[in-house]
Amino acid sequence: MDRLELSAYFPVPPAVLYEAWLSPERHGAMTGAEAEGSGRVGERFTAWDGYIVAVTTHLDPGAGIVQRWRTADFDEAHADSVIEIQLVPEGEGTRLSLVHRDIPAGDGARYAQGWQDYYFTPMAAHFRG
Repeated sequence: MDRLELSAYFPVPPAVLYEAWLSPERHGAMTGAEAEGSGRVGERFTAWDGYIVAVTTHLDPGAGIVQRWRTADFDEAHADSVIEIQLVPEGEGTRLSLVHRDIPAGDGARYAQGWQDYYFTPMAAHFRG
């Protein structure tokens, strides 16, 4: 299994990132791709037009999110991976720290690039407005 630790800075308060991650409409706006479902604990959430399927397992309002997470590329036999997001105030904005664990072995570099290309880059553009 592979494990990633990534971080990115965004020029908005933690509460804005927290709400955007969990709201299908706001999630779609910040990534540029459709999202559906609920960010509530125990409920299903899809992103990137269904490529990602997640279930939120823990919320620390305004500060942290934990989700079971998988993509359409996961083999059916492979268990879900887990993402842990921490949102920490930094200067005028927020440092988003992400740990993504239990990624299928050998796929870590590809998912690291995916986080940059499909999340952090469009999020930075969206929140710069």
